[in-house]
Amino acid sequence: MSSQPLDDFDDLEPSSLRRRPTQRRSARRVERMLDACASLLDEVGYESLSTTRIAERAGVAIGSVYQFFPDKRAISQALTRRNVELFVSRVGRRFMSEDFDGWWGAVDTIIDEYVDMHRTVPGFRSLHFSDAVDLNLLDSVSDSNTVIAGRLRGMLLEEYGMADSERIDLAVLVAVEAGDAVLKLAFRRDPNGAPEIIAQAKELIRSYLSRQLRERP
Repeated sequence: MSSQPLDDFDDLEPSSLRRRPTQRRSARRVERMLDACASLLDEVGYESLSTTRIAERAGVAIGSVYQFFPDKRAISQALTRRNVELFVSRVGRRFMSEDFDGWWGAVDTIIDEYVDMHRTVPGFRSLHFSDAVDLNLLDSVSDSNTVIAGRLRGMLLEEYGMADSERIDLAVLVAVEAGDAVLKLAFRRDPNGAPEIIAQAKELIRSYLSRQLRERP
């Protein structure tokens, strides 16, 4: 099952898709390719991934793959973008439906969504936002974590009415990078995420942002 419908491919970079699917049937076929890529990444890893394997798993002709993607890197790029969009939309829904005591509750929610997707979304654990396939998967200038930090910063600013500044911009970026690294450690220690390290990631980010934003939870 796909992680998120891709009826609208406008968010994908031109470098990801050779051409955009114009019919729902084509969109569903591309979606199957991304699902196949996700499951194969978990099973065999990026190095052993191939367009042939993706076509076989998706149940499409290899020519159909090349209609839309030039190579496995482009498919992985599109999958990473889908993961990011799903992550941001899930966090956004939580922000809309839940009341937090403060920004630290929002930060915990962001981490909880990351951990849950790592456990449940195919391909998520194998191809993170800033892994070595390409540091510029989401934006031609900024690396992926910078894009994620920008979107999450926007959510926090809107939710809590903070005045935007270069200080907040840098603080959120550093928090995203640090949290990403510590959470990866948690999943290296335990396939389901070592709870004690996840707790440490939350404490680290809370403490750091508290100092940077001059607030105390």
